[in-house]
Amino acid sequence: MQRKAYYLKAGNVKNLKIVEENLPDPPENEVTVEVKAIGLNFADVFAIWGLYSATPPGQFIPGLEYSGVIAKVGKNVTNVKAGDKVMGVTRFGAYTTHLNINSRYVIPLPTDWSFEEGASYLVQVLTAYYGLTNLGSIQKGMTILIHSAAGGVGVLANRIAKKYNAYTIGTVGNSSKLKRLEEEGYDKGIVRGKDFSKQLKAALDGRELNMVMECIGGEIMKEGFKTLGPQGRMIVYGAAQYAHPGDRPNIFKLLWKFIRRPRIDAQNLAEDNKGILGFNLIYLYDNSDLMHELLAELSDLNIKKPIVGHTFSFENLPDAIRLFKSGKTMGKVVIQC
Repeated sequence: MQRKAYYLKAGNVKNLKIVEENLPDPPENEVTVEVKAIGLNFADVFAIWGLYSATPPGQFIPGLEYSGVIAKVGKNVTNVKAGDKVMGVTRFGAYTTHLNINSRYVIPLPTDWSFEEGASYLVQVLTAYYGLTNLGSIQKGMTILIHSAAGGVGVLANRIAKKYNAYTIGTVGNSSKLKRLEEEGYDKGIVRGKDFSKQLKAALDGRELNMVMECIGGEIMKEGFKTLGPQGRMIVYGAAQYAHPGDRPNIFKLLWKFIRRPRIDAQNLAEDNKGILGFNLIYLYDNSDLMHELLAELSDLNIKKPIVGHTFSFENLPDAIRLFKSGKTMGKVVIQC
């Protein structure tokens, strides 16, 4: 089977090049997926720049999330068949028109969902749910601070938190995104700025902050941790402060931000009665049984379809990445194949 795929050597968005090649038939436990949509994630950006620890060496195909149609199945596959519509995650390799993957990692696409919606769900919802429940131990009525609140993870995290009657405070990078927070039912919205501490205190209005879904870093992270109440938990799943509009990382700025990153003394955690936990989705990919358990629990929550904010053609994928890392998007950025 012929396919097109974006290969690159990490370091620069401009290194992304479309290659046409043959894809072999799937091994006995794998399927071939004809990809219809690809979801973009911040991990993609850092992998393309070579700043993600899990990035493969040498040339590789980026991408963690996709949806499509089963084109072929290996002889041992029984959970799906040719023609089935699916969504899935992969440990890199999604920036392509066709891919082979273990059938364990393809999930039936809900009948009323588009391919674009399917490619907007798994990475975000697993990040939000695992962070809030397994790591954050969410309880009824908690007060939760959610950063990048108008993005894919932020929207779904709020929907999940509301199932627990949580009081949610969302932060965004500019005021144009506040309306989305209102539409999603956030209790308060904050535009991150130099007065973040003051805004957060006002938004809490005397409440104790129980959890922070942290993906920004820098002073915002520092202030969130400082504000956490006793037994509060900060869940770290990203560091958007290192992103910028350029095609390649600005090493000097990154180094400056890295040197000035918050220093939190682990020995003081007991005195502060606070905790910090971190993870990335590769952990769940490597623990597929847990991933399926989480998805079953999410099915019972019924948190509605994800929001597709922007769509691009396969040929314009590099431009989609440039928009995505600009911080000007709302909802999911999706590539249509």
